[in-house]
Amino acid sequence: MSPEDRYAAEVIVRELERRKQRNKIDTFYATPENRAGYPVHMAFFEGGKKFRERLALAANRVGKTEGMGGYETALHLTGRYPDWWPGRRFDKPVNAWIGGDTATTVRDIIQNKILGNTGEYGTGLIPGDLLIDTTNKRGVPDAVENVYVKHVSGGRSVAQLKSYDQGREAWQGTEKHVIWLDEEPPMPIYSESLMRTMTTNGIVLNTYTPMNGMTEVTESFLAVDKPGSKFVCTATWDDVLHLDTATKLELWNSMPIHERDARSKGIPSIGPGKIYPVSLESMLIEPFELPKYWVKGYALDVGWNKTAVLWGALDRDSDTLYLYSEHYQGLAEPAVHASAIKARGEMTGYIDPAAQGGSQADGEKLIQLYRNEGLKLALADNAKEAGIFDVYQRMTTGRLKIFTTLTNLQKELPLYHRDSNGAIVKRNDHLCDCLRYLVRAIPVLTYAGGEKTGHYDYTHSGVQYRTSRPNRRNKGYGD
Repeated sequence: MSPEDRYAAEVIVRELERRKQRNKIDTFYATPENRAGYPVHMAFFEGGKKFRERLALAANRVGKTEGMGGYETALHLTGRYPDWWPGRRFDKPVNAWIGGDTATTVRDIIQNKILGNTGEYGTGLIPGDLLIDTTNKRGVPDAVENVYVKHVSGGRSVAQLKSYDQGREAWQGTEKHVIWLDEEPPMPIYSESLMRTMTTNGIVLNTYTPMNGMTEVTESFLAVDKPGSKFVCTATWDDVLHLDTATKLELWNSMPIHERDARSKGIPSIGPGKIYPVSLESMLIEPFELPKYWVKGYALDVGWNKTAVLWGALDRDSDTLYLYSEHYQGLAEPAVHASAIKARGEMTGYIDPAAQGGSQADGEKLIQLYRNEGLKLALADNAKEAGIFDVYQRMTTGRLKIFTTLTNLQKELPLYHRDSNGAIVKRNDHLCDCLRYLVRAIPVLTYAGGEKTGHYDYTHSGVQYRTSRPNRRNKGYGD
């Protein structure tokens, strides 16, 4: 190659590298295989079509700042959406707020991700050719306050970088289309952010690791009876391509034990009050066809805001309870829930004793309403502490298995906890209550049906019972 040709080639290589650096966003999710490797990220993006408020409870190192919040915000600012984009689209320039906990962390983390290093603006998520201008923030060296971006429609989008330490007053202002909060905000600031998007039908994105536990904002998303405008997902180390086994092990060993759930799974840290400090993974099992001779039953926790039902099958030879189905629905009449229950087969159910009280409709006992629908129900044993102890014993001895399809139970169990006074926190616990009822019903399930070979006396729900012991050689047990 002649010197002239070599020089021309070097110029081309430098130009290609410059363009790549100034179009960093194009390297994200570039292939179908890559997108398939980030299923939670894709679900978070797609949630924007339906939900105004979204929260990614994300583990550390899964790309929550750059690959989730930053990536989507840059798309909205530029209007340059990839063909595969499954989420919300704005066809006009947007006004946006981008927030973090302090002015310093906003500069060092968020600003760096969307703009690039100081002096190299245009090498971040916002393409260099679409970055019009920036203005500096007073009192914070090298910090940017306003970012002006060319929108593909021909107009100009504006993003303002803000921090929570500015106080609630700084978050009062004009209408916004997009607000991205990269660290967990205080509730007053979150409320103000939500208000700014009300008239624009805008969106509020939250991306953070829940190190502060069950705070007011986090709980507003995780509450069982959350409004239909909220979307929440959990991004764990296992939900991303870029963390290999060795890296995950190194990170796991480097962090305090009480922070591991939050930092590796995005599960809010709830401290020493966790009721079942047992690995959920150790209980999960892939669904399989249950033997017909295993006895089945279900537990029912009723309420207007949420009614929960949990089904279990008992392998009496190993004394192992398999939880295989769940029903989780609110704002529905007993007939709706009864229909879902009967669809799973005829068996005895154990209902919350509170169902002996009147219904909201006309004072008729709830238990009778369900019995009128054809359900065979007994009152559950609601001994809370004894029930918790029985459940815990089964968990620690491997005699409780949960089908992986029971997603709502998997959400409740890690959050089931006590307050600082030792009292059970009565939130997000409907299926946890059902679990107690079902485990306390084990004596009934154990001796249900079968050939009469004697009698077994037991007390259940305060009533003395006598039932037949089954012949264990006879596998024709009933439900």
